[in-house]
Amino acid sequence: MPAKDAVKTLSIYIPKSKMDKKPVARLEKLSRDRDRSINYLVVEAILEYLDRHEKK
Repeated sequence: MPAKDAVKTLSIYIPKSKMDKKPVARLEKLSRDRDRSINYLVVEAILEYLDRHEKK
């Protein structure tokens, strides 16, 4: 069992105003197409966002 402080989780809330863009369904499809987990895709997107904005 991993040390308690080694386990980190993140829960993402999607506002109702963004649900019309179908982010969950799109992530599910991309996950299947790329043979990656949704979690992997979300973490990659966050890291790319941070890299892009930290360069400013």
